Amino acid sequence: MGKQRRKKGRPVSGWIILDKAYDFGSTEAVSKLKWLFQAQKAGHAGTLDPLATGVLPIAFGEATKTVPYVMDATKRYRFTAKWGEATATDDREGDVIAASDKRPSRAEIENVLPDFTGTIEQVPPQFSAVKIGGERAYDLAREGKTVEIEKRQIDIHELTLVDIPDADHAVFEAVTGKGAYVRALVRDMAVALGTQGHVSELRRTAVGPFRAEDGVTIADLEKLETPEARDAALLPIDAALSGLPQASVGGPEADRLKRGQPAVITAATAKGVRGADVGTIPAVLASLHGEAVAICELDGLKLKPLRVFNAG
Repeated sequence: MGKQRRKKGRPVSGWIILDKAYDFGSTEAVSKLKWLFQAQKAGHAGTLDPLATGVLPIAFGEATKTVPYVMDATKRYRFTAKWGEATATDDREGDVIAASDKRPSRAEIENVLPDFTGTIEQVPPQFSAVKIGGERAYDLAREGKTVEIEKRQIDIHELTLVDIPDADHAVFEAVTGKGAYVRALVRDMAVALGTQGHVSELRRTAVGPFRAEDGVTIADLEKLETPEARDAALLPIDAALSGLPQASVGGPEADRLKRGQPAVITAATAKGVRGADVGTIPAVLASLHGEAVAICELDGLKLKPLRVFNAG
């Protein structure tokens, strides 16, 4: 066995709430930030369409272990539907594939909102990151292939009509669960309204605990001259985990967890974590002096480590 190769870059850990610019891909954004921070490891928590702007949470180093908790979180969008034209991509970049002279009234729009709220079935767009036989749907669509994408159940927690600037456009806000496509939502709402439609503007304003108003742009980060100066914009590893029950542990317990061993906590601490829940709690954040130690399962008075953090 030869020597383990040293990882290139700095061992940076934490989150950046990127306010992504228009016409910029999610993978492209990760590469750019990895370079700006000279980071060893980076990844994003949930693809955002290139033509959408807004919150793209990017994790560095140890924070990548918390990505699944952000991927499963709710997302908030503000978007504009343009009535009268369906496009191949369900946004304004695609070719028009169907047209209609019908323009829905405010009353008609408000009338269909309940049909698109709650757990609904949705077919993702042809141009989407859904995998079909190991290939991305958008790659197949770019080759001119029409593919069968299966319906999936998604959750739309909230759907609100915000504004009707003119007969051709309506502005909405939505809170969605994992795997929901706003472009498909607008496409299907248009059909339900007896017309055609596509998304003309899309902004993601929140992902889980991350809000657009707390975000930074690539331009903001580029103004700072060194990777070290950019570290001030990083949020802690556990910024993604504010929704998890918290358990404070002492030094010996923290050491056990970091070695991958269970740690016993007091009945009072366990009660504080549990609240009314009497069963096994699958995800608890254990911390020492406010620093994330591990994501654990709480079983009785035992914290069993699931993901251990090796950096502060």
